[in-house]
Amino acid sequence: MTMQITFLGAAGTVTGSKYLVLAAGKRVLVDCGLFQGLKRLRERNWQPLPIDPASLDAVVLTHAHLDHTGYLPRIARTGYRGPVFCTAATRGLAAILLPDSARIQEEEAEFANRHKYSKHHPALPLYTVDDAEKALKLLRPVEWKSGLELPGGVVLRFTPAGHLLGAASVLLEADGQKVLFSGDVGRPDDPVLNAPAAPPPADWIVIESTYGNRRHQPIDAEAELAAVVSRAVDRGGVIVIPSFAVGRAQMLLHFVARLKARGAIPDIPVYLNSPMATDVTRLYHAHRNEHRLSEDECRTMCTAARFVNSVEESKALNLRRGPMIIISASGMAAGGRVLHHLRAFAPDPKNTIVFSGYQAAGTRGAAMVGGADTVKIHGEWVPVRAEVVQLHGTSGHADRDQLVAWLGSGGALPRRVFVTHGEAVAADAMRQHLRRAIPAEVTVPEHGETVTLD
Repeated sequence: MTMQITFLGAAGTVTGSKYLVLAAGKRVLVDCGLFQGLKRLRERNWQPLPIDPASLDAVVLTHAHLDHTGYLPRIARTGYRGPVFCTAATRGLAAILLPDSARIQEEEAEFANRHKYSKHHPALPLYTVDDAEKALKLLRPVEWKSGLELPGGVVLRFTPAGHLLGAASVLLEADGQKVLFSGDVGRPDDPVLNAPAAPPPADWIVIESTYGNRRHQPIDAEAELAAVVSRAVDRGGVIVIPSFAVGRAQMLLHFVARLKARGAIPDIPVYLNSPMATDVTRLYHAHRNEHRLSEDECRTMCTAARFVNSVEESKALNLRRGPMIIISASGMAAGGRVLHHLRAFAPDPKNTIVFSGYQAAGTRGAAMVGGADTVKIHGEWVPVRAEVVQLHGTSGHADRDQLVAWLGSGGALPRRVFVTHGEAVAADAMRQHLRRAIPAEVTVPEHGETVTLD
């Protein structure tokens, strides 16, 4: 029996990862992510899947970031009741991220209705905290590299992918055929996380291409951050860092603690405005085998900032003056409390806005990094006069050459490679590079395309 893959997300874009696999007569959804960025992509979140969620036999997650898990509450809301397989750390992070995502959506819908800036009357959340809790009850942790037989005899294996605690590449095997989903592949030289493991042999590989058209610059990330902070401190400014609350925020806190310890930056106040931060740091202690930090470094990272939990504390930050550092979700300035900080601090040229990761097309982060002098926040245009900086040494994704090296480190090469999870230019550049590097067919699938693996 042949396998089929339908690309329901992360095809032609870097978000919304969803791959429907038909194998041994069963339907398995690999990843269940939110679309982010451009409006035409975000609108897909509101469109029903081309299949009934209740008809799925299983869902498998590569890792916990919302562009890979953030649609789970939606399918739980619309009828899915089956198992969701993931690593233990992914389960722990999802238990933090999904309710937080739901709270943000509920708060933003309420804010839009109260201030009457939405075109929808009333504005509704995509899903609720109750939906997120229902989704979390479906999660089933799986041990690393141990084979697990799914419904119909499909065998699942996870191998470490770096990138984030619990991040995995997913191997599915059925009827003697093997397909590997890379997930997001981390950097071999990541300062916090372990290097990704070599991929297991597979007939077909679906590989990400976030940085498929570039190589990371050999930059000392700590020194890069120190220079940005020092400039802002000299101006008496506030440094606002929109950051992914899981993974990137912890790396930044680790850097800040080290920089302060050796006097590379002044001992200015640092605020981590994320209700989930304490729980995330606890997971770094619980999964010490997945990262490079010692117990002391984990403890220091946890005390490097003052944790801001309540809405009142968050609002009070906007009335303070610098110098200080505010780290707040989300990493692409797509939503959450960081939007209120941007409204307060982006108009002042003394301040600095620092982006520490990839900015998808159509996001506020991409607009600001691209030089926009205004951004729309809560229905109003906010001037951007602050210095805007994008750090280049903090990415959690492997670059083009590192992805090719990872692909080749497994020994046997695949018969065909599908390039996904990248903007159109990056994905096509990755396709061309892989065609020169390996003797296999390489294609970039279209959104909604179905391919038969035979």
